[in-house]
Amino acid sequence: MNPFEPASLAHIEAFAVSLALGLLIGLERERKPEPKAGLRTFALVSMFGCLMALIADRTGSGWIVAVGLLAVAAMMIAAVTIDPPDDGDPPTTSIIALMITYGLGAAIWFGHGALAVMAAIATTALLYFKAQLHGITRALTHKDLISILQFAALSFVILPILPDVDYGPFDTMNPHQIWWMVVLISGVSLAGYAALRIAGSQHGAPLIGLFGGMVSSTATTMVFARHTRADAELARTATVVILLANLMVMLRLLLVSGVVAPKLLWSLAIVFGPGIALGLAVAAFAWRGHAGGPPLPMPEVSNPTELKTALTFGALYALVLVLSAWLQDIAGSGGLYAVALASGLTDVDAITLSSLRLHNQERLAEVEAVMSIALATLSNLAFKSGLVISIGGAPLARRTLPGLAAIAIGIGAGVVAFLA
Repeated sequence: MNPFEPASLAHIEAFAVSLALGLLIGLERERKPEPKAGLRTFALVSMFGCLMALIADRTGSGWIVAVGLLAVAAMMIAAVTIDPPDDGDPPTTSIIALMITYGLGAAIWFGHGALAVMAAIATTALLYFKAQLHGITRALTHKDLISILQFAALSFVILPILPDVDYGPFDTMNPHQIWWMVVLISGVSLAGYAALRIAGSQHGAPLIGLFGGMVSSTATTMVFARHTRADAELARTATVVILLANLMVMLRLLLVSGVVAPKLLWSLAIVFGPGIALGLAVAAFAWRGHAGGPPLPMPEVSNPTELKTALTFGALYALVLVLSAWLQDIAGSGGLYAVALASGLTDVDAITLSSLRLHNQERLAEVEAVMSIALATLSNLAFKSGLVISIGGAPLARRTLPGLAAIAIGIGAGVVAFLA
């Protein structure tokens, strides 16, 4: 083997990318008051990882990469042992970051450049957002952590053991598929629940409306309608919260459809797009010139990952699925649309998931699936309008109903565009 053979462009690129990733992570570490490893060290270690991977590749001795990793770890441990840092940051963080940087350099040589770049960006973000991450953990309560564990149980304990077999009438009762839908809706709701807890009431109506809508637009509407009844000065803020919460319903449905039935995503975007645009315009108009005020009431939402909540939604979804298949079989699309209007009054997720699943099974045409979801959404808007009138009273109704009507008109226009 010629030791002086020219380096290929790929080899030069590998070392250049390793250098760039080391500089990226080192740039963040250099911000520390007295870093044990800074910009140059991280860049050199990343290239060292790439070099050791090159040697291992050419000699066929994979243990060389492991020896290099141990040497980097020993060097950093010795540095922090001799002169411990006093900046409050655990020395283990820099040790692990340096070891990851070494591994990223090796991964680049072995052809995993895209993965290494993503890992480097994630590593830098974790290091940089230390204060924010600590703030999140302090904001989450014991109950919130239990929620995360419950979601993990729903997803990784219960879901894998359920049989993926069709049972029951019209072969609609698939335990694995039903519980997968429970996990999907619980996950989206949990994300909104956690975001709502972290953001709190001091960050304003827009965030409360968006995150509250992710968890429960009905609960959000009821809470702000009730508080507006007690304090009419809250009507303007409540309007923004309620409109954004109901806009989030459509965004949730688009997200769910993208996961469950991606082929319907564009059709649903055509239907919901005008409603979202009009609703945002009305909400922005209502929010114009708004000045900061006292902390707002938080929506009283239950933990979306509690077993009782999950079982209730799973049972509702299964019931709507069977009813949709049965009525569609005996009464055609009219029966399906009747179920959509009825179930959409209180819960639009169940009929949406049912329509998406039936479409995936080729039991529903695209038009029928999209129309049932649109009708359920309109039915849900009508129900929220009733809550605004009955609970919030005239001051809130005068401000909010035009916005809800604009959303409904937009959905109607989207349906016309879809059917055209």
